[in-house]
Amino acid sequence: MKQIARLPIAAMAVAFIASGAQAADKKTLAIVVKGLDNPFFEQINLGCQKWMSENADSEYECLYTGPASSADESGEVQIVDDLLTRGVAAIAISPSNAPAMANRIRQIAPSVPVMTIDADFLEKDRDLRKTYLGTDNYLMGVKMAEESMKLKPDGGTVCLQLGNVAADNINARAQGYRDTIAGEKGVERLTGQKGWSEIDGCPVFTNDQADLANQQMADTFTANPDLDAFILIGGWAQFAPQAYAQVTDQVMDKLKSGDLIIIAGDTLPPQTQAFRDGRSNAQVGQRPFEMGYRAPDVMIQLINGDSVDDPLYTGLDVCDKDDPGFCADN
Repeated sequence: MKQIARLPIAAMAVAFIASGAQAADKKTLAIVVKGLDNPFFEQINLGCQKWMSENADSEYECLYTGPASSADESGEVQIVDDLLTRGVAAIAISPSNAPAMANRIRQIAPSVPVMTIDADFLEKDRDLRKTYLGTDNYLMGVKMAEESMKLKPDGGTVCLQLGNVAADNINARAQGYRDTIAGEKGVERLTGQKGWSEIDGCPVFTNDQADLANQQMADTFTANPDLDAFILIGGWAQFAPQAYAQVTDQVMDKLKSGDLIIIAGDTLPPQTQAFRDGRSNAQVGQRPFEMGYRAPDVMIQLINGDSVDDPLYTGLDVCDKDDPGFCADN
């Protein structure tokens, strides 16, 4: 089924029908991610595939799909539309543009269970899904802030790097970061609270693109030579390890001296290597494989009308100098 996920949107529906014929009476449990170009989501796919291998006799199959590019918000909405129109048993969505996806789900009003995975709908739209499976994103931001304060107890200047403007999960992390730094809820921007200030021109938004993320880092370091902290709320820049190495080469002296700190989200292999190489001070990792592995079972529970907790959190792995933990040898 992985091959289907990599087809263009126009061809996906045809492939979906063909796969249904090949799978006989198999019912589809669809996982739709923001983009197939993001290695984070490939871990969700691997979890989906493991579930498939362990449940070969199930009446259900796990289908992993999404637009080719994480920047294709409308493409993701169209894929969800096509799947629901042609028929799936249940669907798990990681919405790139949460309001747009929720609006389409509200219009379709599907009769099959809808859940979110990795990223949630906005709070006002959560009645549209049965549950959320993934990271406690606010807590992830809290952990990043705690690492920042540990490394820079007197505060400093900081730039936050975010993803898509309308991504609920990324915005929740940023809120957790700001609230924890400031020691109060609902902080829109750090403007000196406990010594921390966000610099002009930040936050920057990567639109989930690794090349843009690295360019933004390089530009920020050049324009702000005295910057104290750069926080990758997601792991985008590190997903392109060669480019990330080139960008951090220009600030390695500052990283070694502690004048500059870099804290990043996620713990994929290129990222843990960057951490071991001293190109980041801390990583706060999610568990995408677990998301993909658990999602089919959760969808089956929803189909059967079983009681399912909301939300379902998958935990975090924190790596820093004092305790490299997961990053030590992964």
